[in-house]
Amino acid sequence: IDSAKEQISEKNPTLENKEEVAKQVGVGAVVFHDLKNDRLNNFDFTLEEVVRFEGETGPYVQYAHARAMSILAKAAFTPDETKTYALNDEESWEVIKLIQRYPETIQQAADKYEPSVIAKHSIKLAQAFNKYYANTKILAEDEQKEARLALVYAVTVLLKEDLRLLGLHAPEKM
Repeated sequence: IDSAKEQISEKNPTLENKEEVAKQVGVGAVVFHDLKNDRLNNFDFTLEEVVRFEGETGPYVQYAHARAMSILAKAAFTPDETKTYALNDEESWEVIKLIQRYPETIQQAADKYEPSVIAKHSIKLAQAFNKYYANTKILAEDEQKEARLALVYAVTVLLKEDLRLLGLHAPEKM
């Protein structure tokens, strides 16, 4: 929790509920690390690695969720369920494929009694989203803006659900 609080203080010193978020991230980091590994395999545990906001960690997934929530808040975006959104850029394709495979991912985790399937999905989705975010001007004013925001919204829904299924919180700000 202390390590998470230090990193949060560096990245967002004005965060209002820093103590609560640090607890969610710190405890979540340890739980996520345990659940991301196949339950029948041995693994190494290094606290410094587990609580990092980079790499294949719970805090990385939580931070991707918070970043996506920030984009939606900045745009004041709420998806219109009656509207069809379509993207025509290659950058979104990896994110879309992971969203599309979500039901089978959850089914596979249930069939195998293997939470690591969900944890690995959340890592892949967070990585794909971060790559998309780095290469795409999501808030650019053009005819694709709402579709890009709808994709970001879908990412927040799935990351939050992945984390929930693993017993973790998905802070909206970090």
